[in-house]
Amino acid sequence: MKSRQSGITLIGFLVVLIIVGFFGFMAMKLIPAYTEFMGVNKAMNDVATGSMEGKTLDDVRRDLMKKMDFQYVDDATIKPKDITIKRQGNAAQLSVTYDKRVPFMYNIDFLLHFEKSVALQGNIGG
Repeated sequence: MKSRQSGITLIGFLVVLIIVGFFGFMAMKLIPAYTEFMGVNKAMNDVATGSMEGKTLDDVRRDLMKKMDFQYVDDATIKPKDITIKRQGNAAQLSVTYDKRVPFMYNIDFLLHFEKSVALQGNIGG
């Protein structure tokens, strides 16, 4: 008597392999953008915890860009105009908002929008 075989066929295996490969390729394209954003977060937290007494917006931008260099954030990713300081009363918030375009395949791109704000300590000059 023959025992009944069970399992996946070759065609079924190829379909599963193509789907897993597609999502793996997508992850390979997107993960570097998110790790770069984590570097931006770390640099912003480093700047926010430092002394802000008497610093202007340009000084804060310069400090943040320098710290982002240490975090391997690409210079083309964040421009100085993407870095702002919002004031509400005595409190100030450092905000970074930027978009990153990641080419996927052929004429398909991913457009990622990143936004982060951290509270600054101390007084910021004009």
